[in-house]
Amino acid sequence: MAAENHSTATKFVLVGLTQQPELQLPFFLLFLGIYAVTVVGNLGMITLIGLSSHLHTPMYYFLSSLSFIDFCSSSVITPKMLVTFLREKNVILYSGCMAQLFFFAVFVVAEGYLLTVMAYDRYVAICNPLLYNVIMSSRVCSLLVLVSLVLGFLSASAHTSAMMKLSFCKSRVINHYFCDVLPLLNLSCSSTHLNELLLFVIAGCNTLVPTLALFISYAFIFYSILGIRSSEGRSKAFGTCSSHLVAVGIFFGSITFMYFKPPSSDSLDQEKVSSVFYTTVIPMLNPLIYSLRNKDVKRALRKVLVKK
Repeated sequence: MAAENHSTATKFVLVGLTQQPELQLPFFLLFLGIYAVTVVGNLGMITLIGLSSHLHTPMYYFLSSLSFIDFCSSSVITPKMLVTFLREKNVILYSGCMAQLFFFAVFVVAEGYLLTVMAYDRYVAICNPLLYNVIMSSRVCSLLVLVSLVLGFLSASAHTSAMMKLSFCKSRVINHYFCDVLPLLNLSCSSTHLNELLLFVIAGCNTLVPTLALFISYAFIFYSILGIRSSEGRSKAFGTCSSHLVAVGIFFGSITFMYFKPPSSDSLDQEKVSSVFYTTVIPMLNPLIYSLRNKDVKRALRKVLVKK
């Protein structure tokens, strides 16, 4: 069966975000600009944190890890997406499609758990400030980032291995701009019950567990903030969480809208819009959200620019 799978589907054709010729060039320029900002923003954030000694704290270690994941996840999707705007027929090999699916799943799952880790970091900083350096040691921080990546790897392995067992003898045209789970399931001529079950269970766990952890962390955080007597202290404490809350809301909102629906070819056109948020827009927004609302980052940037 494995040999048959490869012989019946050696290549796929990606439809892209739109098939209207007049929109191809404007969309190409738009997403090229978004990708350029994403690369500069995330690599710039990693470099800035590395060069600024006063940013060598757990919070900024997690932020640099988030920037790395955002850069990688965007690079898995956007360059191939840009090609779909320039070519009339954008072909992707079966092996390339499975690789894109795998790495996309690794980074999108890892980002969800890393955002949860960042909420835990804020919980410790606000609710247990005296023990912060003990609890959030460099070893613990590295372990938490590693666990996020491992969970992403395990989830991606399950999805990709199950997908590789399917036969694709229907149309090889993927109604999407990258190889995602739902569009591929719509092309399979074999039973997809296992894949749909895996999608429901894995996506459910990878969304429910972080969401519960986020709610619990922020329940304790808000309770501690309300206990602060000075309004200035409450404002400062809340300010350290606001950027993270914005990033969490955009990320989990778009993921939930995309995956917690039964796969249907009729809804894929609408779901492309949702997927644009977590594949291209969120990786661009995260460094902007954290830099524009963070005095330490802006001060570090000014110091680096003055030295230059």
